[in-house]
Amino acid sequence: MKITVTVSQANDGSFWCQTEKPIANTYLSATGKNVAEAKEDLQICLEDALEDLREQGKYVGAVEFTYKYDLQSFFDYFSFLNISEVGKRAGINPSLMRQYARGIKNAGEKTYGKLSTCMSSIAAELQAASFQP
Repeated sequence: MKITVTVSQANDGSFWCQTEKPIANTYLSATGKNVAEAKEDLQICLEDALEDLREQGKYVGAVEFTYKYDLQSFFDYFSFLNISEVGKRAGINPSLMRQYARGIKNAGEKTYGKLSTCMSSIAAELQAASFQP
């Protein structure tokens, strides 16, 4: 079963993960000081929920999470990506891009579309890359 998880930054600077659909009638949510911690907490929540279901004689099967990020959580988790360079590549002013990533300004749907296209291009390039000895 594939479950989409929304990952976002809270006003206090912490990060939240929340399932968009329930797993056996239960929505899961988790938090952490960074995205990696929030994802770890979500995995623990999942294991606890599955254990509770097994104790009730219910079986859910394998659960696979896919993630949707806001800009702050995306650049927290993928910190190896240079925010300004991704912005340039997507056709977004680098200064404005840094403001989006810090949560100072909010990106609109058009900006998210540009970033999605840019990230798809980067992913394809990385998949096509290899090292030679």
